[in-house]
Amino acid sequence: MEEVNNLSRKVIGCAIDVHKALGPGLLESAYEECLFYKISKEGMFVEKQKTLPLIYEDVKMDVGYRIDLLVENKLIVELKAVETFTDVHLAQVLTYLKLSKIKLGLLINFNVARLTDGIKRIIL
Repeated sequence: MEEVNNLSRKVIGCAIDVHKALGPGLLESAYEECLFYKISKEGMFVEKQKTLPLIYEDVKMDVGYRIDLLVENKLIVELKAVETFTDVHLAQVLTYLKLSKIKLGLLINFNVARLTDGIKRIIL
């Protein structure tokens, strides 16, 4: 778990750098592209809009779930640009963690004055 915690610290640092450069008020997709670039630049393996299938009764269902960023196949990063987090945002990350069997997720809201106020670590 220590490796994943170190990974999350690095990703949070990248997100803070992106937020300092861009500030709040942009679309989620802009933050996603910039954070994807920054994480890649830091030498981490990252995939964006990673398809997440749902397995039901041993059948793979393509229901359109997509993880915003998957870092090193160990950390889910879900990005938002919203006024405030809702229970649905938390439930979304929990669902992604459960379906992927990944233990740690970050829910990051870029629509805040200080990014540290817009980060939630979610552990399954």
